[in-house]
Amino acid sequence: MAPTATSSQFFLVVSTISLIACNSANGQLSPNFYATTCSNLQTIVRDVMSQTVTREPRMGASILRLFFHDCFVQGCDGSILLDDTASFTGEKNAQPNSNSARGYEVIDAIKTRVEAACNNTVSCADILALAARDGVVLLGGQSWQVPLGRRDARTASLSGADSDLPSPFADLPTLISMFAAKGLTAQDMTVLSGGHAIGFSQCLLFRTRIYNETNIDPAFATARRANCPFSGGDTNLGPFDNTPNRFDNNYYQNLVAQRGLLHSDQVLFNNGSQDATVRTYSTNAAAFLRDFGDAMVKMGNISPLTGTNGEIRRSCRVINS
Repeated sequence: MAPTATSSQFFLVVSTISLIACNSANGQLSPNFYATTCSNLQTIVRDVMSQTVTREPRMGASILRLFFHDCFVQGCDGSILLDDTASFTGEKNAQPNSNSARGYEVIDAIKTRVEAACNNTVSCADILALAARDGVVLLGGQSWQVPLGRRDARTASLSGADSDLPSPFADLPTLISMFAAKGLTAQDMTVLSGGHAIGFSQCLLFRTRIYNETNIDPAFATARRANCPFSGGDTNLGPFDNTPNRFDNNYYQNLVAQRGLLHSDQVLFNNGSQDATVRTYSTNAAAFLRDFGDAMVKMGNISPLTGTNGEIRRSCRVINS
Protein backbone atom coordinates (compact mmCIF):
# COMPACT_ATOMS: atom_id res chain seq x y z
CA MET A 1 0.00 0.00 0.00
CA ALA A 2 2.86 2.43 0.76
CA PRO A 3 4.74 4.04 -2.16
CA THR A 4 7.70 2.02 -3.38
CA ALA A 5 9.86 4.78 -4.84
CA THR A 6 12.92 5.89 -2.92
CA SER A 7 12.19 8.73 -0.55
CA SER A 8 14.02 11.33 -2.66
CA GLN A 9 12.27 10.24 -5.85
CA PHE A 10 8.96 9.99 -4.03
CA PHE A 11 9.01 13.50 -2.58
CA LEU A 12 10.22 14.99 -5.87
CA VAL A 13 7.30 13.35 -7.67
CA VAL A 14 4.86 14.38 -4.93
CA SER A 15 6.07 17.98 -5.03
CA THR A 16 5.70 18.12 -8.80
CA ILE A 17 2.27 16.53 -8.78
CA SER A 18 1.11 18.81 -5.96
CA LEU A 19 2.29 21.90 -7.79
CA ILE A 20 0.54 20.89 -10.99
CA ALA A 21 -2.66 19.89 -9.18
CA CYS A 22 -2.81 23.07 -7.09
CA ASN A 23 -2.06 25.36 -10.01
CA SER A 24 -4.68 23.65 -12.16
CA ALA A 25 -7.29 23.71 -9.41
CA ASN A 26 -6.66 27.23 -8.19
CA GLY A 27 -6.70 28.53 -11.74
CA GLN A 28 -9.96 26.94 -12.82
CA LEU A 29 -12.13 25.98 -9.85
CA SER A 30 -14.31 28.69 -8.34
CA PRO A 31 -17.15 28.75 -5.80
CA ASN A 32 -19.04 30.89 -8.34
CA PHE A 33 -18.54 28.56 -11.31
CA TYR A 34 -22.30 27.96 -11.77
CA ALA A 35 -23.49 31.41 -10.65
CA THR A 36 -25.08 32.19 -14.01
CA THR A 37 -25.58 28.70 -15.48
CA CYS A 38 -27.22 26.99 -12.47
CA SER A 39 -27.85 29.63 -9.82
CA ASN A 40 -30.01 27.43 -7.58
CA LEU A 41 -27.58 24.48 -7.57
CA GLN A 42 -26.54 24.82 -3.96
CA THR A 43 -30.14 25.17 -2.79
CA ILE A 44 -31.06 21.96 -4.59
CA VAL A 45 -28.15 20.03 -3.10
CA ARG A 46 -28.88 21.35 0.39
CA ASP A 47 -32.59 20.49 0.14
CA VAL A 48 -31.96 16.86 -0.85
CA MET A 49 -29.20 16.45 1.74
CA SER A 50 -31.39 17.98 4.45
CA GLN A 51 -34.20 15.54 3.71
CA THR A 52 -31.73 12.66 3.56
CA VAL A 53 -29.84 13.44 6.77
CA THR A 54 -33.07 14.10 8.66
CA ARG A 55 -34.25 10.64 7.63
CA GLU A 56 -30.89 8.93 8.20
CA PRO A 57 -28.18 10.97 9.95
CA ARG A 58 -25.54 8.34 9.13
CA MET A 59 -25.81 9.28 5.45
CA GLY A 60 -23.90 12.50 6.14
CA ALA A 61 -20.86 10.40 7.02
CA SER A 62 -21.44 8.04 4.10
CA ILE A 63 -21.45 10.88 1.54
CA LEU A 64 -18.34 12.42 3.14
CA ARG A 65 -16.58 9.07 2.77
CA LEU A 66 -17.71 8.78 -0.87
CA PHE A 67 -16.06 12.13 -1.61
CA PHE A 68 -12.83 11.08 0.11
CA HIS A 69 -12.77 7.79 -1.79
CA ASP A 70 -13.44 9.65 -5.03
CA CYS A 71 -10.68 12.22 -4.59
CA PHE A 72 -7.98 9.71 -3.62
CA VAL A 73 -8.45 7.71 -6.85
CA GLN A 74 -7.71 9.64 -10.07
CA GLY A 75 -8.62 12.88 -8.30
CA CYS A 76 -12.04 14.37 -7.54
CA ASP A 77 -13.66 13.30 -10.80
CA GLY A 78 -16.79 11.33 -9.88
CA SER A 79 -15.15 8.06 -10.94
CA ILE A 80 -16.36 6.27 -7.80
CA LEU A 81 -19.96 6.79 -8.93
CA LEU A 82 -19.63 4.71 -12.11
CA ASP A 83 -21.30 1.29 -12.17
CA ASP A 84 -19.63 -1.81 -13.52
CA THR A 85 -20.99 -2.96 -16.87
CA ALA A 86 -20.14 -5.77 -19.26
CA SER A 87 -17.58 -3.49 -20.91
CA PHE A 88 -16.57 -1.18 -18.05
CA THR A 89 -14.94 -1.85 -14.68
CA GLY A 90 -15.61 0.79 -12.04
CA GLU A 91 -14.36 1.29 -8.50
CA LYS A 92 -17.42 0.18 -6.55
CA ASN A 93 -16.15 -3.40 -6.15
CA ALA A 94 -12.66 -2.44 -5.03
CA GLN A 95 -11.87 -3.89 -1.62
CA PRO A 96 -12.24 -0.57 0.29
CA ASN A 97 -15.61 0.15 -1.37
CA SER A 98 -17.33 -3.22 -1.80
CA ASN A 99 -20.24 -3.72 0.63
CA SER A 100 -19.06 -0.56 2.35
CA ALA A 101 -19.28 2.61 0.26
CA ARG A 102 -22.87 3.85 0.21
CA GLY A 103 -25.02 6.84 -0.67
CA TYR A 104 -24.93 6.50 -4.45
CA GLU A 105 -28.72 6.81 -4.63
CA VAL A 106 -28.54 10.15 -2.80
CA ILE A 107 -26.21 11.54 -5.46
CA ASP A 108 -28.60 10.15 -8.11
CA ALA A 109 -31.52 11.99 -6.47
CA ILE A 110 -29.61 15.26 -6.42
CA LYS A 111 -28.47 14.80 -10.02
CA THR A 112 -32.08 14.23 -11.15
CA ARG A 113 -33.20 17.49 -9.54
CA VAL A 114 -30.19 19.39 -10.86
CA GLU A 115 -30.75 18.10 -14.41
CA ALA A 116 -34.38 19.23 -14.24
CA ALA A 117 -33.27 22.73 -13.27
CA CYS A 118 -30.22 23.11 -15.54
CA ASN A 119 -29.52 20.10 -17.71
CA ASN A 120 -26.09 19.09 -18.99
CA THR A 121 -24.40 21.74 -16.86
CA VAL A 122 -23.31 20.44 -13.45
CA SER A 123 -20.89 17.54 -13.01
CA CYS A 124 -21.47 14.62 -10.69
CA ALA A 125 -18.03 15.35 -9.21
CA ASP A 126 -19.19 18.82 -8.12
CA ILE A 127 -22.50 17.49 -6.81
CA LEU A 128 -20.57 15.03 -4.62
CA ALA A 129 -18.27 17.81 -3.35
CA LEU A 130 -21.24 19.97 -2.37
CA ALA A 131 -23.17 17.07 -0.83
CA ALA A 132 -20.17 16.13 1.32
CA ARG A 133 -19.97 19.69 2.66
CA ASP A 134 -23.69 19.89 3.34
CA GLY A 135 -23.75 16.56 5.18
CA VAL A 136 -21.09 17.85 7.57
CA VAL A 137 -22.87 21.17 8.10
CA LEU A 138 -26.27 19.54 8.68
CA LEU A 139 -24.69 17.46 11.47
CA GLY A 140 -23.23 20.50 13.20
CA GLY A 141 -20.02 21.21 11.33
CA GLN A 142 -18.83 24.60 10.11
CA SER A 143 -19.48 25.48 6.48
CA TRP A 144 -16.85 26.23 3.85
CA GLN A 145 -16.95 27.51 0.29
CA VAL A 146 -16.65 24.65 -2.20
CA PRO A 147 -14.63 25.52 -5.32
CA LEU A 148 -16.52 24.21 -8.36
CA GLY A 149 -15.89 23.52 -12.02
CA ARG A 150 -14.81 19.87 -11.92
CA ARG A 151 -15.80 17.65 -14.81
CA ASP A 152 -16.60 13.95 -14.74
CA ALA A 153 -14.15 11.20 -15.63
CA ARG A 154 -14.84 8.79 -18.46
CA THR A 155 -12.56 6.28 -16.75
CA ALA A 156 -12.25 4.61 -13.36
CA SER A 157 -9.49 2.67 -11.63
CA LEU A 158 -10.26 -0.47 -9.67
CA SER A 159 -6.55 -1.01 -9.04
CA GLY A 160 -6.13 2.61 -7.93
CA ALA A 161 -8.94 2.23 -5.42
CA ASP A 162 -7.31 -0.90 -4.06
CA SER A 163 -3.87 0.70 -3.80
CA ASP A 164 -4.44 4.41 -3.02
CA LEU A 165 -7.11 4.36 -0.32
CA PRO A 166 -5.60 4.15 3.19
CA SER A 167 -6.31 0.98 5.13
CA PRO A 168 -8.00 1.05 8.56
CA PHE A 169 -5.06 -1.12 9.67
CA ALA A 170 -2.38 1.32 8.45
CA ASP A 171 0.35 2.64 10.72
CA LEU A 172 1.24 6.32 11.00
CA PRO A 173 4.17 6.46 8.53
CA THR A 174 2.05 4.73 5.89
CA LEU A 175 -0.82 7.15 6.41
CA ILE A 176 1.48 10.16 6.17
CA SER A 177 3.04 8.78 2.96
CA MET A 178 -0.31 8.02 1.34
CA PHE A 179 -1.64 11.50 2.04
CA ALA A 180 1.64 13.06 0.90
CA ALA A 181 1.22 11.22 -2.41
CA LYS A 182 -1.93 13.33 -2.90
CA GLY A 183 -0.24 16.60 -1.95
CA LEU A 184 -1.61 16.60 1.61
CA THR A 185 0.45 17.19 4.74
CA ALA A 186 0.52 15.15 7.92
CA GLN A 187 -1.66 17.80 9.57
CA ASP A 188 -4.11 17.62 6.66
CA MET A 189 -4.24 13.86 7.26
CA THR A 190 -4.92 14.30 10.97
CA VAL A 191 -7.66 16.87 10.48
CA LEU A 192 -9.31 14.94 7.62
CA SER A 193 -9.30 11.85 9.83
CA GLY A 194 -11.62 13.94 11.96
CA GLY A 195 -14.28 13.06 9.41
CA HIS A 196 -14.65 10.11 11.75
CA ALA A 197 -16.38 12.57 14.08
CA ILE A 198 -19.50 11.16 12.41
CA GLY A 199 -20.54 7.73 11.28
CA PHE A 200 -19.87 4.08 11.96
CA SER A 201 -17.46 1.32 10.97
CA GLN A 202 -17.97 -2.38 10.41
CA CYS A 203 -16.83 -4.88 13.04
CA LEU A 204 -14.38 -6.65 10.73
CA LEU A 205 -12.39 -3.40 10.49
CA PHE A 206 -12.01 -2.84 14.25
CA ARG A 207 -12.12 -6.40 15.64
CA THR A 208 -8.33 -6.74 15.84
CA ARG A 209 -8.10 -3.42 17.67
CA ILE A 210 -10.62 -4.23 20.39
CA TYR A 211 -9.41 -7.79 20.99
CA ASN A 212 -5.64 -7.67 20.41
CA GLU A 213 -4.29 -4.15 20.93
CA THR A 214 -3.06 -2.83 24.24
CA ASN A 215 -3.17 0.95 23.69
CA ILE A 216 -6.93 0.91 24.25
CA ASP A 217 -9.17 1.88 27.15
CA PRO A 218 -10.38 -1.45 28.64
CA ALA A 219 -13.92 -0.20 29.24
CA PHE A 220 -14.14 1.04 25.66
CA ALA A 221 -12.90 -2.29 24.31
CA THR A 222 -15.46 -4.16 26.40
CA ALA A 223 -18.28 -1.92 25.22
CA ARG A 224 -17.38 -2.40 21.55
CA ARG A 225 -17.02 -6.17 21.94
CA ALA A 226 -20.71 -6.33 22.90
CA ASN A 227 -21.63 -5.75 19.25
CA CYS A 228 -18.50 -7.15 17.62
CA PRO A 229 -17.88 -10.79 18.53
CA PHE A 230 -14.49 -12.44 18.16
CA SER A 231 -15.89 -14.31 15.16
CA GLY A 232 -18.96 -13.54 13.09
CA GLY A 233 -20.91 -10.31 12.93
CA ASP A 234 -18.48 -8.80 10.44
CA THR A 235 -20.92 -6.14 9.25
CA ASN A 236 -22.14 -5.14 12.72
CA LEU A 237 -21.63 -1.42 13.20
CA GLY A 238 -19.73 0.48 15.86
CA PRO A 239 -19.72 4.31 16.17
CA PHE A 240 -16.45 6.15 15.62
CA ASP A 241 -17.12 8.22 18.74
CA ASN A 242 -19.88 8.71 21.30
CA THR A 243 -21.67 11.34 19.16
CA PRO A 244 -21.76 9.65 15.72
CA ASN A 245 -24.54 11.93 14.45
CA ARG A 246 -22.90 15.20 15.53
CA PHE A 247 -19.86 16.72 13.85
CA ASP A 248 -17.75 17.80 16.82
CA ASN A 249 -14.30 17.26 18.33
CA ASN A 250 -15.23 14.24 20.46
CA TYR A 251 -13.24 12.08 18.03
CA TYR A 252 -10.01 13.70 19.22
CA GLN A 253 -11.02 13.55 22.87
CA ASN A 254 -11.54 9.83 22.38
CA LEU A 255 -8.08 9.42 20.84
CA VAL A 256 -6.49 11.10 23.86
CA ALA A 257 -8.45 8.67 26.06
CA GLN A 258 -7.28 5.69 23.92
CA ARG A 259 -10.77 5.14 22.57
CA GLY A 260 -10.00 5.31 18.86
CA LEU A 261 -12.14 2.76 17.03
CA LEU A 262 -9.78 1.85 14.19
CA HIS A 263 -6.07 1.11 14.39
CA SER A 264 -5.60 3.95 11.89
CA ASP A 265 -7.45 6.29 14.26
CA GLN A 266 -5.44 5.55 17.38
CA VAL A 267 -2.05 5.77 15.62
CA LEU A 268 -2.71 9.52 15.39
CA PHE A 269 -2.27 9.64 19.17
CA ASN A 270 0.28 7.07 20.21
CA ASN A 271 3.49 8.91 21.16
CA GLY A 272 4.01 10.00 17.57
CA SER A 273 4.29 13.11 15.43
CA GLN A 274 0.55 13.89 15.46
CA ASP A 275 0.02 13.81 19.24
CA ALA A 276 0.23 17.61 19.60
CA THR A 277 -2.27 18.23 16.80
CA VAL A 278 -4.71 15.71 18.30
CA ARG A 279 -4.38 17.35 21.72
CA THR A 280 -5.05 20.77 20.22
CA TYR A 281 -8.21 19.62 18.45
CA SER A 282 -9.39 17.71 21.53
CA THR A 283 -9.58 20.97 23.48
CA ASN A 284 -10.28 23.46 20.67
CA ALA A 285 -13.35 22.51 18.65
CA ALA A 286 -13.33 25.83 16.78
CA ALA A 287 -9.81 25.18 15.48
CA PHE A 288 -10.80 21.71 14.30
CA LEU A 289 -13.95 22.86 12.52
CA ARG A 290 -12.08 25.69 10.78
CA ASP A 291 -9.12 23.53 9.76
CA PHE A 292 -11.39 20.74 8.57
CA GLY A 293 -13.05 23.01 6.03
CA ASP A 294 -9.66 24.25 4.81
CA ALA A 295 -8.40 20.67 4.42
CA MET A 296 -11.56 19.63 2.57
CA VAL A 297 -10.98 22.41 0.04
CA LYS A 298 -7.39 21.23 -0.35
CA MET A 299 -8.49 17.61 -0.83
CA GLY A 300 -11.17 18.74 -3.27
CA ASN A 301 -8.39 20.28 -5.38
CA ILE A 302 -6.73 16.93 -6.08
CA SER A 303 -6.33 16.55 -9.86
CA PRO A 304 -9.71 17.83 -11.03
CA LEU A 305 -10.70 17.52 -14.66
CA THR A 306 -11.45 21.02 -15.96
CA GLY A 307 -12.01 22.89 -19.19
CA THR A 308 -12.74 20.41 -21.96
CA ASN A 309 -11.32 17.36 -20.15
CA GLY A 310 -13.79 14.68 -19.12
CA GLU A 311 -17.50 15.36 -19.56
CA ILE A 312 -20.70 16.38 -17.80
CA ARG A 313 -22.40 13.02 -17.22
CA ARG A 314 -26.11 12.78 -17.82
CA SER A 315 -26.31 9.95 -15.28
CA CYS A 316 -23.71 9.73 -12.54
CA ARG A 317 -23.60 5.95 -12.89
CA VAL A 318 -22.56 5.69 -16.56
CA ILE A 319 -20.35 7.58 -18.96
CA ASN A 320 -22.14 9.38 -21.79
CA SER A 321 -22.48 7.25 -24.91
